[in-house]
Amino acid sequence: MNATWRRCAAAVGAAAAVLAVPSPASAHEKWFVPAPGGYPGDWSFAARPLTLALILGVVLVTAGWRWVAVRRLPAPELPVLGPVGRLVPYVPRLLAIHLGVSLLAAGVSGHFLTHDLDVGHLPGGAALLLLEGALGVWFITGVRLRPAAVTLTLAGPLALLMTGPVGLLSAMDLLGVAVFLAFVPPSDATFGRVEPDAATLRRALLGLRLGAGGALITLAFAEKLANPALARETLRLFPQLDVLALVGIHVPADTFVAVAGATELLFGLLVISGALPQVAVLVAGIPFNATLLLFGGTEMLGHLPVYGVFLTLLAYGSNPRTAELVRWLPRTPGRRVAPAPEGLRAA
Repeated sequence: MNATWRRCAAAVGAAAAVLAVPSPASAHEKWFVPAPGGYPGDWSFAARPLTLALILGVVLVTAGWRWVAVRRLPAPELPVLGPVGRLVPYVPRLLAIHLGVSLLAAGVSGHFLTHDLDVGHLPGGAALLLLEGALGVWFITGVRLRPAAVTLTLAGPLALLMTGPVGLLSAMDLLGVAVFLAFVPPSDATFGRVEPDAATLRRALLGLRLGAGGALITLAFAEKLANPALARETLRLFPQLDVLALVGIHVPADTFVAVAGATELLFGLLVISGALPQVAVLVAGIPFNATLLLFGGTEMLGHLPVYGVFLTLLAYGSNPRTAELVRWLPRTPGRRVAPAPEGLRAA
C-alpha cells in the first residue's frame, strides 16, 4: 500500500509541477492576429539570459519527467483512468474523424492544413484545396484509409514547402496523425475496430508523438520565443491571455512571452517523450480547452487533430497492454528493449 501511495504521490507531484508553470493560451496567434506586413523573427529574444534559462529548465524537466516515468512509476500511472483504455480498438477510427473534419473545414475556408496558410494565391492552390477536401471526406468515411494517409503524408510536405519550412513544421501534428493512420488504419470491422501488433503500434505512436510534439515546439519558437513581436501584439489584442495578470501578478510582457513560449516548448517535449501520457494529456488539455471560450469555432476546428492526438495518447496510455508502447523510443546501442506487452501479437 505504501508503494502504491508513493507512486500516486509522484504522479500528482509531477502534474502539480507543470500546473505551477503559468499556462499560456495555446491558440495559434497567426490565426487571430492581423499581419499585413508580417512579424519578422527575432532570435535574439531566444538568446536572452531569461529565455535561455527557461529553455534549459524545460529540457531538464523533460529529462526528469521521463526518468521518473521509467524508473519510479508503473504504466499506466493513473489506474483510475483504466476505462478510457477500452477505447483502444476504436481510436484509429476516432482519430481519422478528427483529422477529416479539420481538413474539410480548412479546405472550405480556403486554407491548406492549417488556418494560417492561405493557398488561394498560389499556383495550383484551388487543386490543393480540392485534394484537401476530398481527403477530409475520405478520412471521415473511415473506408480503406491507408492510401489516404499515405497521400496526405506525401502531398502535405510537398505543398507546404511552397509556403516555407515554418509552415511545414507547424503542420506536423496533422502529418503525424497521417503517419499513424498509415501504420494503423481502421479496419472494415464494426466501428473500425483494429488491434495491431506491438511493433507496428509503437512505431505508429512514435510518429504521432513526433508530429504533435514537433508542431508544438515549432509554434513555441515561431510565435513566441523567436517572434516576440507577434506574441506582444497578441497580448495587446487579447489581454485575457495574460493569466498572471488575471490573478494579480503583473510582469513585463516580454517575461510573460518567454514563460508562455517555454511552457509550450515543455508540452511539445513531453509529448515526444511519451512519458506519463495520462498526466501530460490532462495537464496540456487545460490551456487547449480554455482558449475555446475566447476564440470559439476556429480554435476548435483548428485544434481537432491535437484533440485527437491527446485522445490517442490518453487511451493507449490508460490500457495496461499498450501503456508501455506509448513511451517507446527507438533502440540505441546497448539499450535493452522491453518485451512486447502480453496480449499483443509480436511483429
